[in-house]
Formats: sequence, C-alpha cells, structure tokens
Amino acid sequence: MKKILLALTASVALSAAAAWPEKSVNVIVPFPAGGSTDTIARAMAQHMGEKLGQPFVVDNRPGATGTIGATAVKRAAPDGYTLLVASLGPFVIAPHLVKNIPYDAVKDFDYISLPVQAPNVLVASPAQKARTVADVIAALKAQPGKISFASSGNGSSDHLSAELFWQQSGTSGLHIPYKGGAPAINDLLGGQVDFSFQNVNAVLPHIRAGKLHAIAVTGDRRSPVLPDVPTLAEAGVKGAEIYSWQGLAAPRGLPAEVKKKLADAAIQAISEPALKKRLTEQGMEIVANTPEEFAAFQAREYARWKTLIEARRITAD
Repeated sequence: MKKILLALTASVALSAAAAWPEKSVNVIVPFPAGGSTDTIARAMAQHMGEKLGQPFVVDNRPGATGTIGATAVKRAAPDGYTLLVASLGPFVIAPHLVKNIPYDAVKDFDYISLPVQAPNVLVASPAQKARTVADVIAALKAQPGKISFASSGNGSSDHLSAELFWQQSGTSGLHIPYKGGAPAINDLLGGQVDFSFQNVNAVLPHIRAGKLHAIAVTGDRRSPVLPDVPTLAEAGVKGAEIYSWQGLAAPRGLPAEVKKKLADAAIQAISEPALKKRLTEQGMEIVANTPEEFAAFQAREYARWKTLIEARRITAD
C-alpha cells in the first residue's frame, strides 16, 4: 500500500509539473519600482508570460537591502508560482552583512538563470579635475580618507567597487552611502561628492551629456557603450573586476521539469532581439546562462564577497 501511495504521489507531482503553469506566476522584486532590477524583471515577465501562456506579475517588496523579498520567496512553495528577480545584493552580499538573515543564499534557492550583467564605471563630479585613474589615486594619496565616494548604500556593488579599488590601489577614501542610486547620482552631479562607481546604465546619459566624467570601467574588458574608457586593469589597478548583475531564482525544490521550462523561457526572453538590443544599448551585457552555470557563478561570487567584506570589515550600518 505504501508503495502504491508513493507512486500515486509521484504521478500527481509529475502531472502538475507537466501542466505548469496553470495560473499566474508571482515575480517578487525586492527593490522599489523603476530601478535596474525592476526594469529587467518586468521585461522578462512580459516575454515569459507570452511564451508560457500565463501572466507573470511583478510584485515589488523593497526593504532591508533586498532581504525582505528574498525571504518571502524562500518561504514560498517550490511549485514554480513564486519567483525572485534580484541583483547580486540579496544573493551574495547581504548574507555577509545582515545579522540573523532568515535565509541561506546557497541552500534555500534554485538558481534558474542570470540574464544580464553590467560593469560599474568610475565617474567624477563636474567639479573634479581628475581624468585618469592615476589622477584619482594621486588625489587619494594626497588626502587619505578625505576624498568622497558616493554609493547607493552600504554593501551595494558601487560601495564594494570602491572598497576593492582602495584595497587594490593601496589608498583610502571616504564612503558616503545614500538610500539608493538616484540621490547618490544627484549629489554627484551637484558636486556634493567627488566620485562614485555607478552601474553603467544608470549614468550613461549623464556621461554622454558631458555632466559626469567617465574614468574607468570595472569589467574585464571595455564596455561597448564606452569604448574609449579603459578598464581599471588597463589603468594599472589589477584584481578589481566587478560586475553588477540580476538573477532569476525560485524556492529550493522546484520539480526538474518546471525548472527547465523556467530556464528555457528566461533565456529565450532575454535573448529576444528587440529586448536584447535595448538592454545592450543601455550598457548591459546579455549572459542568459543555464541553472547549473548560474548556481556555480553564485557560489563563486558568494565566496568572493565574503572574503572582501571580512577583510575590509564592512558592515550594514
């Protein structure tokens, strides 16, 4: 009898996976509407919904550096009807910064695909005379701990870019955290702060308008949208490669067939020619990797940021 019950249960599970999705899918974004992650999530949700025949509805749940939304996904049923689209913060940074975080980023999620990544770019305020990495390093060494670098918050990729830059160049600056990228960029434009490492797509219009000076990008190669701007490595600062990225995940334990359907739909969505063109023109790079590739990437990033955060004694406060 027990064997029969197990077989029936397995049969029902397989049937449900084969029929998925039979209703709308909730896509939780743990940040406010309008940011890079939200933009990626909404674009993918539209295309995935069209492919799979059910609405993919974006649900913004900001707060606590993205951990509120991530926790909600961790606690949801692993049935394919609750997904998470988040930046690297909740996946590989917040676990090392937030005390008593209510999820394990390595064990509690099924990683489905990493659709896009983008390097950060070191930009100077209009008032700054620095035009090269050497100029920035000289200024930092002349005034240790006094040259200001804005970020979108403690533990953000722009904050960690600055920390890694200072570490690898043997300098120290003054970190000024803001509550989001927009206010940090506004004060940078106004000259209230000196420099910032910002996502390329967030500051590209200001660079093109001549309102901010682009000094170097944090990628392992030059950005196609800023071909004249060197990488940090080209400018002499090795080991400071950083990419900001967005990933699609689900609660751990998805049926294999559902995971495959999600991954296939996500990869096709982000590779759709019109969307791909729009995103690359904004400075993003299409990755669209497999669940296995994303899981391995997340593990490497998790270990990397743990090492930097501990070495630099970075906190969320």
